[in-house]
Amino acid sequence: MNRSDWLHDGHLMKVTGRVVAAFLILVSASAFAEGTVENFAIHDEPQLLPELILSKGDGSPHSLESFHGKIVLLNIWATWCGPCRKEMPTLDRLQAQLGGPDFEVVALSIDKAGVEVVRKFYEEIGINDLRIYMDSDKKATRALRVVGLPTTLLIDRQGREIGRLIGPAEWDTPEMSSFFRQYINGKDQSLAPSLVQTFAFGAIQNKARDLPKQAFLTPFPEGH
Repeated sequence: MNRSDWLHDGHLMKVTGRVVAAFLILVSASAFAEGTVENFAIHDEPQLLPELILSKGDGSPHSLESFHGKIVLLNIWATWCGPCRKEMPTLDRLQAQLGGPDFEVVALSIDKAGVEVVRKFYEEIGINDLRIYMDSDKKATRALRVVGLPTTLLIDRQGREIGRLIGPAEWDTPEMSSFFRQYINGKDQSLAPSLVQTFAFGAIQNKARDLPKQAFLTPFPEGH
């Protein structure tokens, strides 16, 4: 192999590595609406989560533990993530539909630019029901082993991860609402959807034949 071939192969390996890292977890997203209940990767058993400290819109700390007693939909996003921006109004409508003592949508921004860019974005698109939570240093995001945006975790009343959906979704559809209501009403974990992929914390167990033809996941760009 001559030097040019070696350089070419080395470049391909670098590119391939980046692509694999960005798309370790894939969901069907050939269209925005395909982020559905069936795309949720549900654990065989709820998984313990690390202790996480978020920052509220006023800068005060807020622990994930403070949500104990509620079903939580934790959506990790950023204003520079196109799919995140597109799905945000549907998360806001879901919070308006189901939010209360038993359920909360927690939109956790990882914007390094800070809370003001999030507040401006909320105002621009008319977000009324979601509170602002920040993870600008990405400590919580790293602890949750998030590899791209958006990533959304479903968390039970004991603060354990039930499952997650990687990529965007339409969160306020009747199908989604019914799915969450079952957990709010005490749905047994064994009754999880049949068309799911088991997600062991920190390990991907999808088989090649189950991978979708397209993906809609925004990897973390340099500097973010």
